[in-house]
Amino acid sequence: MKIGFVGFGEAAFHIAKGLQLPVTAFDIDTGQKVRERAQEAGARLVESNRELAESCDIMMSAVTANQALNAAEQNAPFLTPHHIYADLNSVSPGLKQSIARVIEASGARFAEIAMMAPVPPYGHRVPMLAGGSGAEDFVAKLAPLGISAEIVSREVGTAAATKMFRSIIVKGMEALITECVLGATRYSADERVFASLAETFPGINWSELADYMVGRVVVHGERRAREMEEVAATLREIDIEPIMAEAIVRRMDWSVEAGLKQIFRGEAPKSYREVVAAAAKKPVGAD
Repeated sequence: MKIGFVGFGEAAFHIAKGLQLPVTAFDIDTGQKVRERAQEAGARLVESNRELAESCDIMMSAVTANQALNAAEQNAPFLTPHHIYADLNSVSPGLKQSIARVIEASGARFAEIAMMAPVPPYGHRVPMLAGGSGAEDFVAKLAPLGISAEIVSREVGTAAATKMFRSIIVKGMEALITECVLGATRYSADERVFASLAETFPGINWSELADYMVGRVVVHGERRAREMEEVAATLREIDIEPIMAEAIVRRMDWSVEAGLKQIFRGEAPKSYREVVAAAAKKPVGAD
């Protein structure tokens, strides 16, 4: 069994590292960060989609949401019936179905994969939902390596929908907490806000949660914004106005426009207060 990755960002890196197998990867980004990740994970970087297809039996796509269909279209000409193409990207059910049609036209089998938690710290053991014609073989082949995937449907779309609607809550909390601390810290009210929340929602350390969630916005704001655009598309597909989803997109894009990821050099800040201090040098509105 030979495994390849389309895109070698955070998710692909941690999955590959956990598998502890020689893998191949193709990423249009050939910068130092990708090369360092490949070396640490024991992945061989190849220079083309053709070379990737020739070097693997299971191809996992882990790109940004807005590039998922492009990645499928670029790889499809080199796929054969012996390939399983697993799309790990957070996109709408409709887009997953479009990707499936592109892949299956090549004769390859398609598996939609929805990762239901942040990949770190789970690594390759991150909980997954699987669907599509290739889901059963994907799970059967990779379960012995520790990958944990539940097959939810042979039809494509169910796994993606589950992930999309979960994201409204998770990314929504990240956006809400970020906006909360940006405002509350102006009045030194953040600690009292969190103390009050702890009374209403006992068992949660709100300060620690803020450190974590605001840090995720800093590091992954761009990807999260594109994922939430897919959530909005999912809602529109079923005639629901994506009021909250679009608001989350704005807050995530604000973090990108504020240059927070560059300020922290791509690393998670230690606390939300560091982010507030950095953002104070920029406009703090959502626009």
